Amino acid sequence: MTPARAAWLTIGFAALVLAILGVALPLLPTTPFLLVAAFAFARSSDRWHRWLREHRVFGPLIADWQEHGAIDRRTKLLSVLAMAAAMGAAIAMNASPTVLGIQAVVLTCAAAFVLSRPSPPEG
Repeated sequence: MTPARAAWLTIGFAALVLAILGVALPLLPTTPFLLVAAFAFARSSDRWHRWLREHRVFGPLIADWQEHGAIDRRTKLLSVLAMAAAMGAAIAMNASPTVLGIQAVVLTCAAAFVLSRPSPPEG
């Protein structure tokens, strides 16, 4: 295995672990890590890329993104709610105004990106 392929495989597994954790942890996003894992596995392992694309839970999210650049409505809603919860947690923990300001800008940009993506075609 080449060093580049090993690096992509490592990135793929790390992103997959974070995506799986994101299913259970509401403040950790799942979809972005899945997309990174799919990207990395496509460059390192046909078997893992195929497994991810055919997974009953993760596969549709990846297929929607790869085929349509789309994010389904439920995922958009959960993403924005998680961002709002992260902002609320920072406020509740009395984060400094600088941290809150940076976080507000980053989360607003991330939410705008997620909400600007089309929804996948019905059916």
